[in-house]
Amino acid sequence: MTQEMTQEMAQEMAVPKKKESVVADTSKQAVGKEMSGADIIVHTLVSLGVDTVFGYSGGAILPAYDAVFRYNEEHLSENNGEPIHLVVPANEQGAGFMAAGYARASGRPGVFLVTSGPGATNCVTPIRDCMADSIPVVLICGQVPTAAMGTDAFQEAPIFNVMSPCAKHVFLVQDPKRLEDTIRSAFDIATSGRPGPVVIDIPKDVQNWEGVYKGKGSLSLHGYRRRVKKACDNRVTKEKAGAFFDLLNAAKRPLLYAGGGVILGNASRELTKFAEHYQMPVVTTLMGIGAFDTSKDLSLGMLGMHGTAYANYAVDDCDLLLSVGARFDDRVATKPAEFAPKAKAILHIDIDSAELGKVIEPHWSHHGDAAVTLTELMAMDKKAKGGLFVGDFTKWHKHIEKLKHDYAFNYDRDSKLIQPYYVLEELNKLIKGKAIVSTGVGQHQMWAAQYIDYKQARSWLTSGSMGTMGFGLPAAIGAQLACPERLVFDIDGDGSLRMNFGELETVTTYELPIKILLMNNHGDGMVRQWQKTFFKNRFAGSDKSLHRKDFVKAAEADGFKCALRVDKKGDVAAALKKFVTYKGPAFLEVVVDQDAGVYPMVSPGTSYANMLTGDYINSRAQTAKDDDETPDPIKSPNMF
Repeated sequence: MTQEMTQEMAQEMAVPKKKESVVADTSKQAVGKEMSGADIIVHTLVSLGVDTVFGYSGGAILPAYDAVFRYNEEHLSENNGEPIHLVVPANEQGAGFMAAGYARASGRPGVFLVTSGPGATNCVTPIRDCMADSIPVVLICGQVPTAAMGTDAFQEAPIFNVMSPCAKHVFLVQDPKRLEDTIRSAFDIATSGRPGPVVIDIPKDVQNWEGVYKGKGSLSLHGYRRRVKKACDNRVTKEKAGAFFDLLNAAKRPLLYAGGGVILGNASRELTKFAEHYQMPVVTTLMGIGAFDTSKDLSLGMLGMHGTAYANYAVDDCDLLLSVGARFDDRVATKPAEFAPKAKAILHIDIDSAELGKVIEPHWSHHGDAAVTLTELMAMDKKAKGGLFVGDFTKWHKHIEKLKHDYAFNYDRDSKLIQPYYVLEELNKLIKGKAIVSTGVGQHQMWAAQYIDYKQARSWLTSGSMGTMGFGLPAAIGAQLACPERLVFDIDGDGSLRMNFGELETVTTYELPIKILLMNNHGDGMVRQWQKTFFKNRFAGSDKSLHRKDFVKAAEADGFKCALRVDKKGDVAAALKKFVTYKGPAFLEVVVDQDAGVYPMVSPGTSYANMLTGDYINSRAQTAKDDDETPDPIKSPNMF
């Protein structure tokens, strides 16, 4: 691609920058005034810097919605518009994932506002999804009046009981005098320590109560705040730093394993400095993608069940593994007893002490903030006379380079059918790792993780632990509203997109320039792949080839003026360019090979040594057969 074309596309892909918010200033004017509980909710949100609320109205939350309307009407600005952007989705689950996308992309808490009963229960899935991936969101839901609670009143649901196992914390506000303090505390809990979702259930009579807005105050959560402070203030001692560098100096093949905690803890910059200073190759989890620039030489991409073959082989070969903000989950440590089998030392840094030793017992660990810990280790090394680090990993780098060459991604490049890998390779050439990418769940999710570069944190949004289909489109909406200056993609599959298909209309309603790339393989591809691998091609419920959905017509009906379909390989590159550079919302359906699989694949309960690499990616087992005389560099005494 020419330089001129790149500049032209950059101009076409640009979207207006976000206007400065005025919400924090206007909230101060209300301090000391008497108002309804609903008005207190709105003013408290404003004081906390909330500028966007996602939600669907209903009877039990109407006072709060009316308060938002009146607040916006009173504080409407010619330059900034409405201070609180109220975004109405097709359903409440969409609102939850929009709030999650907003939080994941911006680092600020996402907020959604729904009614009682079904409105609140529709939010169980996004709340659990946020809990599983440690995403800071606050859900405010209406509840029937306190006097009616427990009577099976219209649209009553026991939200405190339903949400408690799914959320970081749940509040039921029965004392209206504690309403303002509760909201402030909810935001504190959602964003501090290991982040997570907090639910506030507010009866309608509490919203209608009249009281004074204080503009300050929170609940006395002494135990919680003490635990968070202990973790955040925990510093690396001289002795602990010495032990760390003793282990690192003894290693010849160290590997840095970064998880989602690096991104959530805003530690990407510190991790990058650390990896480059000590020249440690980096692998990331699915949730850690973007924590380290995937285009850098030290990056080996994702590890685990569908990680790169060379990342997984590096895990097998390393003699020291430093885990930062990762939890050794079952998609990474698929067989814990055989994970990193040659590692003489496992080191673990995490903000959550419960993760230390939960799956694999580390030889060295530190409970604390990732950014602070990495910075302190480097500072202590630099401060010590002669330095604490004396290692040299040059030979390990040569081995890593060979792994990346010998076990690179590959696929049937001569196939007449459109291969999904090819589509994403071509997209990657256009966006160059600079876009925000959201996905649904399934094969397309793994292909997007494998074949697209991510140069910075918070550019990759996906439902990791819960694996929730339907996540991609609403999350992209939230991300675009949080970062209007960024180019945002939803890379989706036909099964996953159907789950929250109604949000297509939300995209055009708010004129969001989101790009939706649908890779249609006429089925639930990941389920189909497992059925091929483990269930002798019995495609129970996963083949959707008889479904009649015309996605392009549906997108057009929802207001997409750029809606394209490609079913010929030769048309892919041109269609992608038109799709990416279109200035408004754009929809592109690409009909891909139904039998395309996600490889590598580590079957559940097996080790990386038994990784399936498919027909086109080399494996060590195959390499050994092809060249029996080639010595294993890890076993060779001359290599390390």
